[in-house]
Amino acid sequence: MHPAIQQLAHSAALVSIRHHLDVQRIVRDAVAVQQIPAPTFQEGARAAFVKERFARYPLQNIRVDDLHNVYGRWVGARPDGPALLVSAHTDTVFSMETDLRTRHKGERLYGPGLGDNSLGVAALLALLDIFQAHALRPAADIWFVANSREEGLGDLGGIRAVWKILGERLGAAVVIEGMALGCVYHAGIAVRRLHVTCHAPGGHSWHHFGQPSAIHGLVQLGERIITITPPRQPRTTYNIGLIEGGQSVNSLATSAEIYLDLRSEDPDTLAALEQRIMSDIDDLRRPGLDFTVDVVGDRPAGQIPADHPLVQLAMSALETVGIEGVHENGSTDANALLANGLPTVTTGITYGGHAHRPDEFIEIPPISDGIWQLVLLVLAAAGQLRTWAGLAG
Repeated sequence: MHPAIQQLAHSAALVSIRHHLDVQRIVRDAVAVQQIPAPTFQEGARAAFVKERFARYPLQNIRVDDLHNVYGRWVGARPDGPALLVSAHTDTVFSMETDLRTRHKGERLYGPGLGDNSLGVAALLALLDIFQAHALRPAADIWFVANSREEGLGDLGGIRAVWKILGERLGAAVVIEGMALGCVYHAGIAVRRLHVTCHAPGGHSWHHFGQPSAIHGLVQLGERIITITPPRQPRTTYNIGLIEGGQSVNSLATSAEIYLDLRSEDPDTLAALEQRIMSDIDDLRRPGLDFTVDVVGDRPAGQIPADHPLVQLAMSALETVGIEGVHENGSTDANALLANGLPTVTTGITYGGHAHRPDEFIEIPPISDGIWQLVLLVLAAAGQLRTWAGLAG
């Protein structure tokens, strides 16, 4: 176990904190966040809620920017040194019209967006509750940020804006995802998102049969895409996430479109996959049938090594609650920070499942362990920032 984590874990003051964690309050906060619709680009109401809560604590520099990112600075013992960023995204994949009612079943709580990422936002508030109730003063400043635009077509716009504002002040970051307990994400995979539109003259399904249809052209492209077998190493994936178009059942479509999500652990492999799809598009072009392609998402890759001190702190914090941590890579807000050279890990609060589905759920009992390991990680990281210069990978 890392000495900094061990020292904190055996501190009488912090042990008392662990025994008095109010899990039900954290769950209530998660539900309060979850009940506020917040599709990507429409996070304003959640931002207002978080700002109101931030105002209850002795935070400095509380503000909401134009992208609905909410900022607050907890002053540390060495405010002149590098600061720690602790963030959780507020947006969800669900529309404004989604039924957000929750239900309990045993030790699980179900509700759209509960784990991704209402619980993450609630964990930010839980940290502030703990810091205030126990008058904690970390070694360095900590910026608490509830950021927007992590999901879908947000393209990490929220955290990119946070980096532009705070980047020069930061020495490391901890990103919170509600359902990632036990995982320590220290590498961000490369992601490209394409909007492909097929164009055709259109016409009547009977009178103009045989002439190009945008939907037929797009289906042909889709058929080619789904026959692609990407490599397992480096792991590479694709997904046709959205498809729409056409005017009526008896019309040849003038326009149809798909949104593609392409991912890989290796940027060069991702580029090769994208080029394969672009070649298929070129091959399908013919008189009366054309395609346009727009890049609507470009998440950069980045990483720190598994032996980086921040990763070791995160693994040790999990060890204190009897969890053997797993090194992971993925696509989170951390991508943008890692790509800019900032040591960053993503950690979780509980277990759960069915992310991005209406029956998404979280498990309530592990939340206590999740918050405790987060407290240890944040305090230990704040105490180690001055020693990490130049260690980003």
